[in-house]
Amino acid sequence: MAHRSYLGIDIGTSGIKITQLENYRGQPKLVTYGFVEAQFDIVRDQSKELQSFVASLVTQVLQKARVTTSQAIAALPTFAVFNSIISLPRMSRHDLATAIKWEAKKFIPLPIEEMNLDWKVLQGEKSTLTEKLFMMNVGSLLKKKTPEPGQAKGQKGQKDAAAVIVTEKAAQGAAKAGEVKNLRILLTAAPKSLVARYMNIFDQAKLRLLGLETEAFALSRSFIGSAHENVMIVDIGSSATNICLIENGAPVLNRGLDIGGYHITKSISNSLNVSFERAEQFKLDFGIRMQEQGGGIPDAIRDSLQPIINEIQYVFELYQNQGSLQVDRILLSGGSAFLPNLTTYLTKLLQRPVYIGNPWDRVIYPLDLKPLLDTVGPQMAVSIGLAMRNIR
Repeated sequence: MAHRSYLGIDIGTSGIKITQLENYRGQPKLVTYGFVEAQFDIVRDQSKELQSFVASLVTQVLQKARVTTSQAIAALPTFAVFNSIISLPRMSRHDLATAIKWEAKKFIPLPIEEMNLDWKVLQGEKSTLTEKLFMMNVGSLLKKKTPEPGQAKGQKGQKDAAAVIVTEKAAQGAAKAGEVKNLRILLTAAPKSLVARYMNIFDQAKLRLLGLETEAFALSRSFIGSAHENVMIVDIGSSATNICLIENGAPVLNRGLDIGGYHITKSISNSLNVSFERAEQFKLDFGIRMQEQGGGIPDAIRDSLQPIINEIQYVFELYQNQGSLQVDRILLSGGSAFLPNLTTYLTKLLQRPVYIGNPWDRVIYPLDLKPLLDTVGPQMAVSIGLAMRNIR
């Protein structure tokens, strides 16, 4: 009997990563994975030509990886999604939905009519209970079928799918009356036009898009699972860095900045007046030398990392100002996670334990692949978390 499998597809600014996992007795098992490198910006470039190009890249990597399923889950970039935590008194679900919509207008810099809204109720401000979640806006889509590839545009299924961001399934039940005084609500919004572009790409690639969620949820799922702790994930990609603060399994703060591994290499190249390729090799060879004073390369790396460090410290301040708990640990992800001595440097600087995250920890795979999978793991974390979504 064939096991049901799912495809996680991470469309980034420097390429596409895919992971196919199957449900093996309730656990995710690796079927295949792959990636293709290319520079593009699906968020800022709205052209049909780019959408067709990205769809062709998706098709290309699926063929090379010999993918055997058309059921896919994708993620919206963190920097393209608006997040905020708001506090509201307890009220009925109907009244809460209305109140959240009005509150959203204060935090979202675009017309509400142009956005997909999603919200989750987190712990109450005075509660010590474990996190309880429920959702309003995405529930309807979870009960509907996403259109099969090739379905005529304009049909009802296509409109429904483009109208809502699918994130996590609702946790069972809401907080009992009297247990909390106020509700902390995680508000998420993404432009409808961006969701429509993703729908078009997957339609052209002949994939059945089961859902869209944010990168933060995928990273939380692949690195943390259901652990009840407060973890910061710093995903340093090629051209951007995403900082996600996870509280009891839910991303409560997301920040993105346009600085990544490319900028570190460029800084070394400019500092030493060498080619980009040679600077990239210097970066991998030298990393951050803790005891060295000066020396050109370590200084250039430290200087280029400073905006990321400043953003991490800013997120710490935001989180603490909400009266929340301290961050237990920091996990690194992305292509620059293996920068030599980076974990040691950040642990000393931030005074919190910093580790390289391993998204394969909860995945079954052949042991002879471990050395290779450990090498690519931080880059594949989003696609792994996406493929895990429907495997419990």
